[in-house]
Amino acid sequence: MVGRAARPKPGPLGTLARVPIDHQHRNLQGGGARAAVFGISDGLVSNVALILGMAGAHASGGAVRLAGLAGLVGGAFSMAAGEYVSMRAQSELMLRELDVERQALRRDPEDEHKELVAIYERKGLDSGLAEELTSEIMRDPDLALETHAREELGIVPGQTGNPYQAAASSFIMFALGAFIPLLPWLFVHGTTALLWSVALGAVGAFSVGAALSHFTGRPWLWSAGRQLLISGVAAGVTFGIGHLVGTG
Repeated sequence: MVGRAARPKPGPLGTLARVPIDHQHRNLQGGGARAAVFGISDGLVSNVALILGMAGAHASGGAVRLAGLAGLVGGAFSMAAGEYVSMRAQSELMLRELDVERQALRRDPEDEHKELVAIYERKGLDSGLAEELTSEIMRDPDLALETHAREELGIVPGQTGNPYQAAASSFIMFALGAFIPLLPWLFVHGTTALLWSVALGAVGAFSVGAALSHFTGRPWLWSAGRQLLISGVAAGVTFGIGHLVGTG
């Protein structure tokens, strides 16, 4: 809540620092939010392009439905598998580096002490203050590991990503995005279904882009317009190729 008073909080050297009570950031380490955004965007763009490509080739309504459904299911599994493997590999790599740092702190605490002092001095701290701050941190093994991991590796222990969350989020959101242009073909066919796919795809792309601006902080109109342009180009190119090649 804006306007609430800050409360004093003990600093690392016993000093009091004023920290805003409600200063919060989104947790972006788990991978679920990123996978959801990419999933719905990829599902929408890829399936609207696939469906319009088939429609441009004058394929039957049944063939378009089959292609759209195959694109939805196959793409959702592919995205989920890709996210799982990617996040799992990233998590395992981070955990390995954390273990290397943990062993270094156990074997060579003096070298790690000097290393952290040097890091703080490069950041602009006075050598005396850097030494005092490092001494305080190194007294707590967990804090020492967290600090070294953050300063040297850019890693926060306990926030190495969740591959299951990323995979599930990617699967669901890809399927949702891919279903939007497929929906009309479940009820109608031909030009009517084609026009509805274009309309729903445009609305979906605009909405996804606008929602994305909530995470990035960019102007919503710019983000929505970019997403609409990307989807439109992909759909236009595949429709043109389908029209030229045909089903023969």
